[in-house]
Amino acid sequence: MFRRVIPYVLGGVLLALLLWGFWIEPSGLTKKNYQIALENWPKACDNLTVAVVADLHIGAPYYGLARLPEVVDMVNAIQPDLVLLAGDYVTHKVLFGTAVAPETVAPGLAGLKAKMGVFAVLGNHDWWVGGRRIRHSLEHAGITVLEDASVEIVRGGCHFFLAGISDYWEGFHDIGKALAGIPDKAAIIALTHNPDVFVDIPQRVAITFAGHTHGGQVNLPLIGPPVTMSQYGQRFVSGHIIEKGHHLFVSPGLGTSILPVRFRVPPEISVVSLRAGGD
Repeated sequence: MFRRVIPYVLGGVLLALLLWGFWIEPSGLTKKNYQIALENWPKACDNLTVAVVADLHIGAPYYGLARLPEVVDMVNAIQPDLVLLAGDYVTHKVLFGTAVAPETVAPGLAGLKAKMGVFAVLGNHDWWVGGRRIRHSLEHAGITVLEDASVEIVRGGCHFFLAGISDYWEGFHDIGKALAGIPDKAAIIALTHNPDVFVDIPQRVAITFAGHTHGGQVNLPLIGPPVTMSQYGQRFVSGHIIEKGHHLFVSPGLGTSILPVRFRVPPEISVVSLRAGGD
């Protein structure tokens, strides 16, 4: 009798896993808080709150235009100091979804609010669909796009530079150009899409923010993510990474690409508090 039941139990477990991975988890929206201590971060900027929104992939299943107000409301409820948009606002060659014109996405992001501003870089999917179109749309919506460029940010006594580095695959990712004109001792945050560029980021950058990997979309127990879309495998897959005192944060993002699946990697708005002192 027990042996006869086993196939039904296994079938039920498999069905539950499929429902979770292809429907319940990828259709969700979560917020996760992180605290990162940086040795050379200015005390006047202590507890700077950064909301990272990566890989919306609007048009893919579960993340159509109708989801944008929910994302914007959740970000604004955080009342962040800074909003960083890490690319891939659209999806190239949509599978199981609906293709969305780039010009329709940016107006949905126009409602994002942050004390120090909302800034963006472009991702590989953005370039495949139409990088110039997406950049123009974002800028028209009041969002500053930093492609191998930087901006000085000052609020009260807090003073730092934000450098946007273009996509590792489709952009020039000219780090020297992005950092040009920034004083040697200035505090710097870097924003890019693909974390693989991190190996070339100079030590004077306090922290680099990226997306692109989706956290692998599938994180298997004991094995980890079998696919990361990074030439470095799981090295830069997700979260806070420190290498030789050098800081990287990779957001697992919100949408999906290729397959509409997420397993143990829920869609996430990452909220990072930067602390001064490195304690």
